[in-house]
Amino acid sequence: MKKKTKHFIALLLAIMIIISAGLYYFAFEAYLGFEGEKVFKVSKGMTFSQIVDSLKANGIIKNKFLFVLAGKIRGVEREVKIGKYLFHGKMTNSDVLRCLKTGESAMKIDVTIPEGLTARMQARIFARELGIDSAKYVELVYDEGFAKKQGIDAVSLEGYLMPDTYQFYWQTEEEEVIARLLQQFWKVYNDTLQKRASVLGLSTNEVLTIASIVEGETRLDSEKARIAGVYYNRLRKKMLLQADPTIQYVLEDGPRLLKYRDLKIDSPYNTYRYLGLPPTPINNPGKAAILAALYPEKHNFLYFVASGSEGHIFSRTYSEHLKNVNNYRKIRNSIKVSNEKNSN
Repeated sequence: MKKKTKHFIALLLAIMIIISAGLYYFAFEAYLGFEGEKVFKVSKGMTFSQIVDSLKANGIIKNKFLFVLAGKIRGVEREVKIGKYLFHGKMTNSDVLRCLKTGESAMKIDVTIPEGLTARMQARIFARELGIDSAKYVELVYDEGFAKKQGIDAVSLEGYLMPDTYQFYWQTEEEEVIARLLQQFWKVYNDTLQKRASVLGLSTNEVLTIASIVEGETRLDSEKARIAGVYYNRLRKKMLLQADPTIQYVLEDGPRLLKYRDLKIDSPYNTYRYLGLPPTPINNPGKAAILAALYPEKHNFLYFVASGSEGHIFSRTYSEHLKNVNNYRKIRNSIKVSNEKNSN
């Protein structure tokens, strides 16, 4: 009887060991087994339970119970790092848990910010690509106190948020995103350019304001210095700048083609009504526009209008300008008629 009992206990222990080994294997060491690679995002505020549900729903893990068990044993439940992760089928639950706990293998995300966007436009890109809070980004940019903390003496950071291609982790803090753009700005706007601004008698804010207007007027780097020269000439002669992009900046439904009534908007940004530069930059200009603002082309042009194809036509007198405007309208109307015919 005693031998039978001993044999039974030994068998039971053996079965328990086998079951435990099996559980350990499937909980920790078995391959995930799916084909190829899968991207998985852990966002702020997600609970471990939500993460597990999402991993299962996305076909990354096979068994929620075993994954949760493994997570509890490894102490991952309260230590998950937010991020965008790349998992492949030859990884194990143990690999996934390690990644989630340490942030190891979290993907860097390339985000391209084009020249000439306002902070609000940038915020939409960052929200889409990084999952950040666009409202918080905008709030920080337009917070004068926050600008001062960044060492920038301006009412906002509009104009200082340098366009470029950046790498960030998923849901990087908004403050860190802004700090990276400012860091890149100071790399571009270096000591040489700051000394040049001093020679011109311009503050950084004034340089960026001129650069932002130039950026808003043209995408062609080849004519940016010429356009900058036009605005310097008009400032020198105490003429209204009459720059369309400055009005675009305050339109609630912009950017769009301006209407005659827009020219009457009562705003310090309306350079059809108020002399001099607007109070702040109207977008975030790139390096070419900043260089154009600091090294404008010397000429006698006071006006320019779109050529109808690419770039602009410049003129020295108002009568010349009117002829160019009429020619542009004819070109635009002929294109409109041609498009209407093609659509019918």
